[in-house]
Amino acid sequence: MWAATSPPAERYIITIAADTEALARAAAAALDDKKGVDVVLLDVHELLVITDLFVIASGSTRRQVQALTDAVEEALRGMDRKPLRREGQEDAQWVLLDYGDIVVHVFDNPTRAYYDLERLWGDAPRLDAGLTEREAVSEG
Repeated sequence: MWAATSPPAERYIITIAADTEALARAAAAALDDKKGVDVVLLDVHELLVITDLFVIASGSTRRQVQALTDAVEEALRGMDRKPLRREGQEDAQWVLLDYGDIVVHVFDNPTRAYYDLERLWGDAPRLDAGLTEREAVSEG
């Protein structure tokens, strides 16, 4: 009697497209330019089927949250991208811009602390946003 052997299991490595990372970094740069706080890129492509990257940032006021989301939309419009969906712009406590391959979350500080997406998606690797640290300006 002979033993049937099955072929070795193939492993597929799924990577994020370079244009998706470029899009996320452009969103991060727009957030940073408008003084967004704690800009984070999370690689969720192995954890979710609906998107590849989260871009997360905070604004200190509702007005700043709105300005941050406007800046992201303007920057990505320059890359011929428009959000597929927007949520939360009227309240401006948690604004979500869904671009399909990336989702931008802009929070006010209390709402970000409450939902704590970075902890919720703690298994997701963080990507380098390509931002330089802001230098503190000392008065003297």
